Amino acid sequence: MASLEWKTLSSEYIYKSNWLTARKDTCETPSGKIVDAYYVLEYNDWVNCVAVTADGRIVMVRQFRQGIGKTVLEIPGGTMDDTDPNPEFAMRRELLEETGYDFEKLIPLGAVAPNPASSNNLTHMFLATGGRKVQEQDLDENEEIEVVLMDLEDVETLLKENKILQSLHVTCLFYALLKLKELKL
Repeated sequence: MASLEWKTLSSEYIYKSNWLTARKDTCETPSGKIVDAYYVLEYNDWVNCVAVTADGRIVMVRQFRQGIGKTVLEIPGGTMDDTDPNPEFAMRRELLEETGYDFEKLIPLGAVAPNPASSNNLTHMFLATGGRKVQEQDLDENEEIEVVLMDLEDVETLLKENKILQSLHVTCLFYALLKLKELKL
């Protein structure tokens, strides 16, 4: 098979902040075509998790999402901080902050690329089991999150009815459902 890799000839940062970095690359394709302006969004990696309590409930979160202007139901997750040593640490931190729950076991489900055409990051997915509430939420300054405990069957119904809009969370739910079936939890 021939290589399809592009060669980056130059990169120029257009905007840099904690939440968004945008750059313009000049690239050369394998056939020699010069792509003068290819835009890439740089983000820290993200984490998300299907969290199951000790009594078998699924921990979901409701929050407003400005991008689509709606309050949506999601699974816990967030951005890895620069100080997080690895995705599991970041996920445990996010679970405590967003939900107040700690989990006996965190099972990695792999990683997916949110949008590999224009973004550079990965989302690391997990299944957490044996959850117990150990503290109150410790939310970031702009977060307002409602914790919702649901039966697995109700979450599956929401998926079937296309009522969970966050595609990265739907992907994690898919992998977690496969793992739960394998584990027979």
